[in-house]
Amino acid sequence: MPDKAINEAKTKMESAYNYLLAEFSKLQMGRANPALVENLMVESFGTMMPLKGLASISIPETTQIAIQPWNRDSLVHIEKAIANSNLGLNPQNNGTLIRIQLPPLTEERRKELVKLVYKYVEDAKISIRNARHDGLSRLKTMEKNKEISEDLLSSKEKEFQKMVDDYNIKIEETGKKKEKDVMTV
Repeated sequence: MPDKAINEAKTKMESAYNYLLAEFSKLQMGRANPALVENLMVESFGTMMPLKGLASISIPETTQIAIQPWNRDSLVHIEKAIANSNLGLNPQNNGTLIRIQLPPLTEERRKELVKLVYKYVEDAKISIRNARHDGLSRLKTMEKNKEISEDLLSSKEKEFQKMVDDYNIKIEETGKKKEKDVMTV
């Protein structure tokens, strides 16, 4: 029973780390990456869909993203979604294709991205702490209901703390690596 609480917490912690990696992949680093736009929500036939469900996304050059919608009627909606996103991108619609030229990163923009990197790192750490809190609460309830012993609770608390420490180290290292990527010209 206590192992189930630990496994659920570990799953939540792994999800938090994977979410951090996904957020990092969306950061614009001066190099084109389909992850930058593929999950933008676009209105299509009255419903909202992710861009990757409406078009093929390619990288013809290192600083350019090309979006080829499967239905030409979607061009205007895709262009609007990109322009209204907070990504600071300027889509160019030529009637059949949307091109996005990524501007070179300025020093100021790099510093903003580093701040964003550390905001994501802190959010991931908060998720890790919340997972630990939820798991420990379940274990304490089990101990209160005499389902587990006080000694077992104590050893599981130490196990939780080690897991949290390991994930925090992993998150910090990933954040530092991403900061280095951002600041490299």
